[in-house]
Amino acid sequence: MKKILFITCCICCIPYVQAQKLVDLQECRQLALENNKSLKVAEENVRAAKSLSKAAFAEFFPNISAYGTYRYNQKNISLLSEDAHLPVGVLDANGNFGTGIGPNSRPTPNADGTFTFEESAINNKFMLIDGKPVPLDAQGNPFDPEENPENLQWKNHAILPKDAMEFDMHNIFVGGISFVQPVFMGGKIVQLNNIAKSNQAIAEARVQEKTEELIVNVDEAYWRVVSLENKVQLAKEYRNLVAELDKNMEALQEEGLATKADALKIKVKLNEADVSLTKAGNGLNLSRMALNQLCGLPLEERMELKDANLKETLELQPSVSIEQAWANRTEIKMLTQVGSIAEANSKIMASRFMPTIALTGGYVTTNPNVFNGYEKKFNGMFTVGVTAVVPLFHFGEKVHTLNAARTQAVIAKLELEEAKEKIELQIHQNSYRINESLKKQEMTRKNVENAKENLFYAQEGFDAGVITSTDLLMAQTAWLSAESEYLDATVDVKLNNLYLKKSTGNLY
Repeated sequence: MKKILFITCCICCIPYVQAQKLVDLQECRQLALENNKSLKVAEENVRAAKSLSKAAFAEFFPNISAYGTYRYNQKNISLLSEDAHLPVGVLDANGNFGTGIGPNSRPTPNADGTFTFEESAINNKFMLIDGKPVPLDAQGNPFDPEENPENLQWKNHAILPKDAMEFDMHNIFVGGISFVQPVFMGGKIVQLNNIAKSNQAIAEARVQEKTEELIVNVDEAYWRVVSLENKVQLAKEYRNLVAELDKNMEALQEEGLATKADALKIKVKLNEADVSLTKAGNGLNLSRMALNQLCGLPLEERMELKDANLKETLELQPSVSIEQAWANRTEIKMLTQVGSIAEANSKIMASRFMPTIALTGGYVTTNPNVFNGYEKKFNGMFTVGVTAVVPLFHFGEKVHTLNAARTQAVIAKLELEEAKEKIELQIHQNSYRINESLKKQEMTRKNVENAKENLFYAQEGFDAGVITSTDLLMAQTAWLSAESEYLDATVDVKLNNLYLKKSTGNLY
């Protein structure tokens, strides 16, 4: 039965053992870089910025478009409201078109009551007034042809039918190809390309910024797990010491060498040790989940860390000049590009005062067309031209926007200078902190040695009966505190070195 239980326990433990991964800090960083969603978003933003930069560069080239239109019209177009009579006349020796009413015209009466003039013939009736023939209008009223020539009824005339001047406009088709080539835009396209390149540089700097933030978060979570693993082990050792003392006190109480109060005091400490161990274990589990989340692993997956023993190893940050640190920091890179964008925007605002020139052209075809009379078929032509727009007056709107853009450029420079000052201060602060943490680590190491020695002699004295259980508990507590402070100091050294590398831009 015992063998069966043993085999069952071993089988149940196999998946747990296989699920554990032995990883170090660099492997955790790599896992986080491969799986972090925010970093992937930043990388996608870089791709978008590159595409926008290419789009801005394409503005140097002509814009070619094809277009087509169809339109149905309800009515046709007619140039005449009714049939027209086009008079047919002759030209005299002076090149004038004869109307039959000139001062030199001499009418000749016809048998049908009409007159024949030298220039042409009219169809009006006439009557003699004072011995002179006067034409009559359609109602039979005499009129002066010079004052009312519209009343003349020509005998020789051409008929212009209304249908001949009516055009079929029911179905209209228009199509063509056009292009616009910028020639001079006042520098707008150049500055837009500069802005696009600056945006791309900012997106790349944000990737570096996200990478550094992720590495800092992973390192903090990694060393937090290492610290808690050691503190859990330390809490177990402390709990075992108190449990051993409790066992001894129970034996002494049974022999009458210790009071019940002494035994209860030890039990209280034992309960406190159990509570501290539980808290440390819960904190360790939560810290492991936080590290797994950063690494993109399932929260319940167990990873064994190679630095669990927390050795005192430190890769000191090499000395870096302030100028080099400025060049490495993502904040300076982004603020520099922001300043470039502000300068480019200021130049764009200034270009609005300059003329813009573009070359235009294309080919257009229509059906119906009027290139060779009115034809119901497609026909077209090429066009080439130059377009120029010169701004004249806009009530100061362009001046105000230019002043605002120049102000933004000044603000960007001031923000850059302020960031440099803060970075320099941050580097000095982190340098002092790492020196302080190294001294603290050395002091806590000595305290651990003293606390171990004190605990050894306290245990010897308690076994010999020369010191009380209270003194032994104090020695145990002092040892626990010294070990815990040493763990914190060792982790602080590693983290402060990490922060110093980040402040100098040499983290990744």
